[in-house]
Amino acid sequence: MSANELFKRITTSPEICHGKPCIRGLRYPVEWLLELLSGPTSEAEILADYPDLEPDDLRAAHAYAARLVRIKRFESLPAA
Repeated sequence: MSANELFKRITTSPEICHGKPCIRGLRYPVEWLLELLSGPTSEAEILADYPDLEPDDLRAAHAYAARLVRIKRFESLPAA
């Protein structure tokens, strides 16, 4: 599956998770999936625990993160 096809699995809606990027309109924010994937839980365990997720959903979360880190420049925000 191409990156563009994977990105179609990432959706945003103000009515779902406050507009955060989610998987296929489900209430699974990409950031949450990335946290799970970075921990001790395996992809197989995630898919078993959340049967409405598909392997390509996890690949989409990885692709989304990879695209985000391509940002050319970061600027520090002043402390509030």
